Amino acid sequence: MTDTRAIPWDRPAPEQEGPPSAWSLFQEDLEALGCPGSAQETFKRLHRPWTWKDGAPDLGSSIRRWLESVADLRLPAIVERQPSLDGSTKLALELADGRRIEAVHMPRKVRNPRVTYCLSSQVGCAMGCTFCATGSMGILRNLQAGEILGQVLALMVELGPDRGHELTLVFMGMGEPLHNLDHLHRAIRLMCHPAGLGLGKGRITVSTSGLVGGIEKLSKLEPRPLLALSLNATTDEARSRTMPVNRVWNLARLRQALDDWGLKRGEKFCFEYVLLAGENDTEADAVRLANWLGDLRHAHNLNLIPMNEHGASDFRQPTDDRVQQFSDWLRARGCFVTVRHSRGSDVQGACGQLAKGK
Repeated sequence: MTDTRAIPWDRPAPEQEGPPSAWSLFQEDLEALGCPGSAQETFKRLHRPWTWKDGAPDLGSSIRRWLESVADLRLPAIVERQPSLDGSTKLALELADGRRIEAVHMPRKVRNPRVTYCLSSQVGCAMGCTFCATGSMGILRNLQAGEILGQVLALMVELGPDRGHELTLVFMGMGEPLHNLDHLHRAIRLMCHPAGLGLGKGRITVSTSGLVGGIEKLSKLEPRPLLALSLNATTDEARSRTMPVNRVWNLARLRQALDDWGLKRGEKFCFEYVLLAGENDTEADAVRLANWLGDLRHAHNLNLIPMNEHGASDFRQPTDDRVQQFSDWLRARGCFVTVRHSRGSDVQGACGQLAKGK
């Protein structure tokens, strides 16, 4: 195993300094800061955008003046909108310090229409995955809990939906969510609060490249979101070459973390496998992948994601025939497989293509 002291994601990421974001405060925090009115009512008005007026919480002048004196009441500012031909929209959001992140708004046309947000958890990323544009940036800083939640509120105000129960959230944007677990989980607790957005924990998916320590910590937290694992290789040699995290936590150790997760009723893992032409798309890879999944292959979804090409990587997308063949090999071995053609690729908003920061 590699000495983890030399690994950038084993150290805390840089933090943003300054007053706390108003969106990161619970009712008890508002009380402790000396809220001059009802802390419970103030929390509701802050976290329920369907009660806002003109895109801002309807707080009353005295509460607003007090809150602005103790916290930052600004939402991340949407500074770019790039609509895709498939109906999704990539957005660049500017934070209080001028840093930028990206998120994707993805409406779904189903019987009961819902919207999925693909959200960021960090500015940049420390993981260095060689097929990912965000990984080429390095890590600039963590997002605070209020900035993570602020993405959601800003997108709701700008593009909808109006209510939390129409939302599905996936933390698959910029950053490694489990490298910023403390801020991330505080944001999840706020989003699931019944006096706020009231999201169900099963509507939130956190994707990781394989930080076993974070997986083990998240498994013990409540509310516990769904877990997605970005796998992308079937041997330690290949995975260490494309995903440096594997040099610390290899495939066997990663599989053990899943066994120890302790699945509850209604929970399923999601496995993500980015297909890289000539790198991880052989029949031998399919056999090894099915074997690694073992008893998880039947009921837990395996998403095959053809590489979304970008200028920061030399990897290429396999042909449609190769994607279908790889899928067939897996299905023949009992795997529950979905081929996911990522949305927003025409505006560089698909999986692995997000890269802002400055």
